[in-house]
Amino acid sequence: MKVGILGGGQLGRMLALEGRKLGLTFRFLEPAQPAPVDDLGEVIRAPYDDPEALDRFVDGLDVVTYEFENVPVAATRHLVDRVPVHPAPSALAVGQDRVSEKEAFRDADFLTAPFRAVDSLEELRDAVAELGLPAVLKTRRMGYDGKGQTVLRAEADVAPAWERLGGVPLLLESFVPFQRELSIIGVRGRDGASVFYPLVENVHRDGILWTTVAPAPRVSPELQAEAEGHVRHFLDHHGYVGVLAIELFDVDGKLLANEMAPRVHNSGHWTLDGAETSQFENHVRAVCGLPLGSTAPRCPSAMLNFLGDVPPLSEVLRVPGAHPHLYDKSPRPGRKVGHVNVTGADAAEVAERLAALEALALG
Repeated sequence: MKVGILGGGQLGRMLALEGRKLGLTFRFLEPAQPAPVDDLGEVIRAPYDDPEALDRFVDGLDVVTYEFENVPVAATRHLVDRVPVHPAPSALAVGQDRVSEKEAFRDADFLTAPFRAVDSLEELRDAVAELGLPAVLKTRRMGYDGKGQTVLRAEADVAPAWERLGGVPLLLESFVPFQRELSIIGVRGRDGASVFYPLVENVHRDGILWTTVAPAPRVSPELQAEAEGHVRHFLDHHGYVGVLAIELFDVDGKLLANEMAPRVHNSGHWTLDGAETSQFENHVRAVCGLPLGSTAPRCPSAMLNFLGDVPPLSEVLRVPGAHPHLYDKSPRPGRKVGHVNVTGADAAEVAERLAALEALALG
């Protein structure tokens, strides 16, 4: 089969690397040059909303998917009459608007923080009066890795925050006093079968994912089953095909849904070395109509993002159980240029090895 991927970043690269093991070939639509996928298949250089480029891209493909959620929905709808597109454009649209996302969470019986849509400074002041402070103000669209959001802690923060973010539709939500951040990844195939990876625990730095520990500690079978039930509800309701990631807050043992990603996700990178089947392989299996693979962990593991630059590889490889994955991207402050997975015999050993890798990454 020939698979088309909208986007040619590191997620597209890892999808193709895993898919090639199954004999799949790939074509990418990617405006940037160079791109991490340049050596993994044909690359069409054009904007995602270029109709002529989309027609060239789709010719001869068996299925189309995407590697990030800000692909224009109109582009996927342009393709859907020519070839199957997974996940469906409707799911992509939900993931691109934070209000639609919150409403979808509630439809799936997920708890969420109280929220209000705001389109003017007056509406923002009314929402602050209703929800109270502290609160988080976010753009409804095009926000990721901590971009497009700010915390309001006092009335004096309201007008400056509007000046920074106003002019586009916004969302105000109550600040959640969570104990930790978790995420879960589910996969649904074309036949409706679904599988789930264990809940993992995430730590962010400056709004960007820093580390993931898998499986998350202190997760009861009941909490795992609760998370899976909510995700299954969403997958089935939307006829979803592929990987879906949902970021969660753990608040006194209750799960609150924060954000979703209708694609493979950074918090699932550990699966490349720590699970029977990686999220990337399971995504291409799902969109191609192949049987889904086991999501069982092989052993305790963790992931650390390399942000800005990669520490000396010779030092990284001295850490037992370390498996680096580099993205062939030039260094830049805050940019994800690679990650390293680390495995161990037990959670304590993984924590010790992860701490050693963090020290290297922090210089």
